[in-house]
Amino acid sequence: MGTAVVTGASAGIGAATARRLAAAGFHVVLGARRLDRLHALAEETGGTAVRLDVTDPESVTALADSVGECHVLVNNAGGARGLAPVAKATEEHWRWMWETNVLGTLRVTKALLPALVASGNGHVVTVTSIAAHDVYDGGAGYTSAKHAQSALHQTLRGEHLGQPVRFTEILPGMVETEFSLVRFDGDTERADAVYTGLTPLTADDVADTIAFAVTRPPHVNIDRIELKPREQASATRAHRA
Repeated sequence: MGTAVVTGASAGIGAATARRLAAAGFHVVLGARRLDRLHALAEETGGTAVRLDVTDPESVTALADSVGECHVLVNNAGGARGLAPVAKATEEHWRWMWETNVLGTLRVTKALLPALVASGNGHVVTVTSIAAHDVYDGGAGYTSAKHAQSALHQTLRGEHLGQPVRFTEILPGMVETEFSLVRFDGDTERADAVYTGLTPLTADDVADTIAFAVTRPPHVNIDRIELKPREQASATRAHRA
């Protein structure tokens, strides 16, 4: 199947995707900052662990230089910080969200695109969010970053039309991972409350969807897949028991 690079692979959707792609026959290159977790996952999947900070251009260049041949890139690194209204926004939080979600995706994609095209059947998967088209109170920093990340990804589809590379955007709704724990700065009680009264998606649910997209025949491009829990209708509307 070739080589698949997964960013943000140390936990959550990234780790689940690495496992799923390894099971599908890919050699998985695992990129993240937490090397201790990556080494354990690499041993489990037969993959390769590479320390990666998508906000650091030198780190991204080192990843690209070490990979060589590349068939699939999963841009999964990202996240949210805080839930403050615009009037009380923390610029540091906004800067981190834009650096990680938008510029991080730009850096990694730009660095690996030559290898993806040269493979003869490359595939770029970008994990955005339903926040890429929805907005909600307190979420402007994250939703604006995800809107921008989505626009970046969709632009690539047209810019590389006619070349042997596919582009798929994955837009999850509520997924129970470390996402909310990071957003609320380690406040477990507040993070857990996000999923109270409903059954959220799991990281494996999203990983299965990614694996489906990248294992279609080369002439099939799954442009966008949006997935949410049954009880969630949008970023602002959900049914809770």
